Amino acid sequence: MTKQTIGFVGTGVMGKSMAEHLIKEGYTVNVFNRTKSKADSLVEQGAEWCDTVKLLSQNSDVIISIVGYPKDVESIYLSEEGILNHAKEGSIVIDMTTSSPALAEKIYEKAKSQNIKSLDAPVSGGDVGAKNAALTIMVGGDEDAYRQVENIFKVIGKNVVYQGKSGNGQHTKLSNQIAIAAGMLGVAEAIIYAEEAGLNIEKVFNSIEHGAAGSWSLSNLGPRMVKNDYAAGFYVKHFIKDMKIAIEESEKMGLYMPGLLKAKEVYDALSEAGFDDNGTQSVIQLLKNQIEKR
Repeated sequence: MTKQTIGFVGTGVMGKSMAEHLIKEGYTVNVFNRTKSKADSLVEQGAEWCDTVKLLSQNSDVIISIVGYPKDVESIYLSEEGILNHAKEGSIVIDMTTSSPALAEKIYEKAKSQNIKSLDAPVSGGDVGAKNAALTIMVGGDEDAYRQVENIFKVIGKNVVYQGKSGNGQHTKLSNQIAIAAGMLGVAEAIIYAEEAGLNIEKVFNSIEHGAAGSWSLSNLGPRMVKNDYAAGFYVKHFIKDMKIAIEESEKMGLYMPGLLKAKEVYDALSEAGFDDNGTQSVIQLLKNQIEKR
């Protein structure tokens, strides 16, 4: 079967690796990014650069986006020069940004009115998951559309789950971020405690990551915390954005989320301290700084 031509919008920390896997799998890939230089290595590997989202949309069968914020998603999909005004009938659009469930539904309805299929498919796994083609992908939208691009998802992810109707992918990702939020503080606090107690931190990891405390954050970001490696696998500013959306959605449901609210408070302080463009693991530095001030 002839492979679909894929348009890829957003070639940042995660998007670049995702697009690379598709190129290596033999897909024709059109790329667009606001900062063209971030797509240069993809073009060198065979991707076709498009000067505008409009041009990319007109020449792709499947359009994937992974950008920063809901306002960016809204712009690239719903503006006059955006995807939905220029994508071909019968094409499939897939937003993999963590965004608003309501916006996912809005895009779905507009796409449907133009005979375009729309999926919301946010991902989890950070830069490591993207590089290793091991992302978790949470998909919302019509199941027939999902089945048509399931082969694409399996190139970039290992755990791909269809979650149901439009918006459900985003709701699932928000559940994911809620589970991570307070847990990140727990990982940082556990490391600080172990170090202050004079323990061998590597031995501590060997014990606790295989027990009830085990988590992706502990195993993958814990070692970075110990090394003061704050390079962004997932930006602080984007984590704050995700938590903000999760809080807004929780409030709509009348839910009280104390762990989420506290994590947002701490990460807001981290942002104010100038860590927006660092990885989420840099929260440990804020906690250490607070200890030093006492």
